[in-house]
Amino acid sequence: MRINIETMNKKLTIALVAHDQRKADMVEWAIFNADTLSKHTLICTGTTGGLIKEAFDEIGVRAEIICMNSGPLGGDAEIAALVVRHQINLAIFLIDDLNPQPHEADIQMLLRQCRIHNVPIACNRYSADLMITSTLWDNDDYIPSTPRYIKFNRE
Repeated sequence: MRINIETMNKKLTIALVAHDQRKADMVEWAIFNADTLSKHTLICTGTTGGLIKEAFDEIGVRAEIICMNSGPLGGDAEIAALVVRHQINLAIFLIDDLNPQPHEADIQMLLRQCRIHNVPIACNRYSADLMITSTLWDNDDYIPSTPRYIKFNRE
């Protein structure tokens, strides 16, 4: 079943990041959601962005895709900086949890900055589908609550 949110009016800036063993998954997800993604700005790490551009070209989908550096060459850190500057609305990060990554510190930084700055981040296709199709994007009455860090006293 293909889900297409024709009524989404808000243009989002969406970060797309995928480790090598998850790139095929990301491209397949992007093709499945191409109609929706083509209405937004996509900020990708280098190799992932190149693969998505190529896949979109093959199926005739035009999209604004901006490529950062490859993840191990600082792309994850570049996207984290955009998160800090509130220039990313949603992040999809398909992580290879089965293999060590040479840039683990950058990966953790990106995940942490999304949590701190309240940017929704999906780390699997199911949560990505739920987030990209949410009707809350266009609900002017919905205001995401700011994360609160309050000391908990166990006494």
